[in-house]
Amino acid sequence: MELKFSVGGRIARPVPEVFEAVVNPETLSRYFTTGGAEGRMKTGVTVYWSFHDFPGRFPVDIIEVVDNERIVFEWDSDDPDTPYKVRTTMEFEALEDGRTLVTIREEGWRQTPAGLKASYGNCSGWMQMLCALKAWTEHGINLREGMFQ
Repeated sequence: MELKFSVGGRIARPVPEVFEAVVNPETLSRYFTTGGAEGRMKTGVTVYWSFHDFPGRFPVDIIEVVDNERIVFEWDSDDPDTPYKVRTTMEFEALEDGRTLVTIREEGWRQTPAGLKASYGNCSGWMQMLCALKAWTEHGINLREGMFQ
């Protein structure tokens, strides 16, 4: 069984606004990267994310950015025994009613107990990120503030 997952949600804002809320480190830091984000997501760069609930500064290697369509990046699997990278793909689709469908897929987890545990954790985390993105872009509310501290 290949360890991968996909989550998605609809945001009641147009694609350019939703996309910008993800690639812009200042905005991303307001609702997701509770310890801050450094660097704008662009093809070929490494940005850094920090979270209060997961101490450390995490490098995120940006593989591809297609404006208002897709972001592909790789980052560490968090496997304590054998470090490796997993790939995350975020897609942004304009819906007829003006909303944006955001789909996040992650793959590349090793079929080990640590890989399974980490993939479940990230699946939960990405769904929570989508909820936080929706609350922030639609209502200016930071769902993560105080949630994990």
